[in-house]
Amino acid sequence: MTTPIPPAAPGAGIPAEADWDRAPSLLDGAESLELTPAVCDLKYWLNAVPHGTLRGRVLGHDPNVAPLEVVTRPGPLNSALTQELAYRSVAEEKATRAIGYLTALAPDNDTMEFYATQLIDEARHAMVFRNHLLHLGIASHELFATVDRLSADDRDRILVPLEDLGLRVLRDERDFIGGVLVLTVLVEGVLAPAAELSERKWRIFDPAAADIERGAGIDEIRHLTVGSAIVRDHLLRHPQDKGRLLELMQEGYALWEKLPTTEQLMRREELFQQGVEEHRDLLGDYEIWPGRRLADTGAQERLETGHAWAERMQRTRLAYMGLQEAM
Repeated sequence: MTTPIPPAAPGAGIPAEADWDRAPSLLDGAESLELTPAVCDLKYWLNAVPHGTLRGRVLGHDPNVAPLEVVTRPGPLNSALTQELAYRSVAEEKATRAIGYLTALAPDNDTMEFYATQLIDEARHAMVFRNHLLHLGIASHELFATVDRLSADDRDRILVPLEDLGLRVLRDERDFIGGVLVLTVLVEGVLAPAAELSERKWRIFDPAAADIERGAGIDEIRHLTVGSAIVRDHLLRHPQDKGRLLELMQEGYALWEKLPTTEQLMRREELFQQGVEEHRDLLGDYEIWPGRRLADTGAQERLETGHAWAERMQRTRLAYMGLQEAM
């Protein structure tokens, strides 16, 4: 399952999976790499992230990279992206707060250090998603009120039920490994492919937003692979817990079936499609995936592709953990 990574340039010292230019895509990395908390400890993070992923990109992108004017003015592209960024910033904020419980419950120092770094990663994601709204016409004094307004409905219908499940497992039941599973499979494992699609579809219209997604995706490779390794190693030591974790997965998937995530994503894809139709000339021959021009895709095709990516990645991760029966 391990994918070889090209060696770093002499003296670089940045792990390839955290290097902006050499890191794989989120889908490829999350499906194929193996990382553990013993590898991704605090020392790893202090070297790899500030000096690698974030070097020159503290706000998620190079300062000279900016959205096209068609995204910054009122219209479907602006509406689609501002709704997406507001929702993502709230999702990352809620993840940050939940990870505080994982850090407190971590059974050893390596795992505690890893989740302490993930907490910082998620807080940074919330910041950069939120901050980019300022480049899309939102006034700084209205920023938090705008995030609340744009995300309120989806927050209450999607994020709050997921948060309630996570808090029950982590805060109320103090179930560390159950919390890792919920975060790795039900939250990040489902949302990550949507982030990969977002990076690809905004690359021309807003390269800064695409770079923000790229940086967050590099972090998510680490989060997903280390979380999977934690669950796998736990089950190797405690195989008697498998039934309980499968029941938790069944509960989580039943919850996902009730959430209006497809409705939410389709709403944003339809807005994006309006923008594509208005500004198709800007896209040229840019391919959203090999052999398929973005200009030729539609909302339904992009949505179905994102769902297929999510299912494929979850199957791979669950099989790696020894929980393939969950799907």
